[in-house]
Amino acid sequence: MKIINLQKRLGAFNLDIENLELESGCIHGFMGDNGSGKTTAAKLIAGILKPDKGEIQYGGLTPRDITMILQKPYMLHTTVYENLIYPLKIRRIKPDDTEIDNLLKEFELFDKKRQYARTLSSGEQQKLAFLRAVIFKPKLVIVDETLSNLSGKSLELSEDIILKSKNITWIIVSHQPNIISNLCDNIHFFSNGRIIESGKKEKVLFNSDDPTVKAYMKKQAFEITR
Repeated sequence: MKIINLQKRLGAFNLDIENLELESGCIHGFMGDNGSGKTTAAKLIAGILKPDKGEIQYGGLTPRDITMILQKPYMLHTTVYENLIYPLKIRRIKPDDTEIDNLLKEFELFDKKRQYARTLSSGEQQKLAFLRAVIFKPKLVIVDETLSNLSGKSLELSEDIILKSKNITWIIVSHQPNIISNLCDNIHFFSNGRIIESGKKEKVLFNSDDPTVKAYMKKQAFEITR
C-alpha cells in the first residue's frame, strides 16, 4: 500500500503525509502524542474519512478486505453472538459455530453469548470488537488504541492472534511504546500532522536521531529489553 501527498483538514488540524509505503504482511505501528494525526491517518486508510487531496493505492485490496477497530467500538442493537457474526453475514460466509464458541471461551465471553451486547462492560465490548474484526479473516486490520484498554489474559490472547496471523497486514495505533515494541515490525512516528520518522522498530525506538522521537521516548519512560 502506498500513500502519496495525502492531506486532510479537520478544523485547525491538518494532516499532510507526503509519501508512506506500508509493506503487506507486516505489523505497522502508528505512534505519537494525542492529536498528532495517528487516528486521522488510520481512518483515511479505512475509508471512514475521505482525503482532501492525494491518494491511497491499496494494491488490490477492496473495502471488503479492510476493517478497523475503533477506540470506542460500535455495538449493534443485538446479542453478542449476532455482533460477532455480522461481518460473516454481510459477506455471505457461513459461521463456524465451533470456532466461534472457542473464541468466545478464550476471551471469557461465552457465558454472555446471548446477552445484549450494549450491556457489556467497556472492556468486554473491546474484546468483542477485536474478535468481530478478525472473524472474517480480513487482509488489513487497523487497531485504534483498543489494545491499550485490554489487560491480562485478553491482551495476551489478542497479541498472540496478531503475531500468529498470516497474510494479514496490521496497523496498530497506540501511544504506548511497550505495545508497539511487543508487536510491530515497522514504526511510523507522527508529530503535528506529519510523519517525522519511519523505519524498523529497532531504529525508531532505540536509535532515533530525531529529537522529537527521542524526547517522546524519554517522556514515556520507555525501558524495554531489546
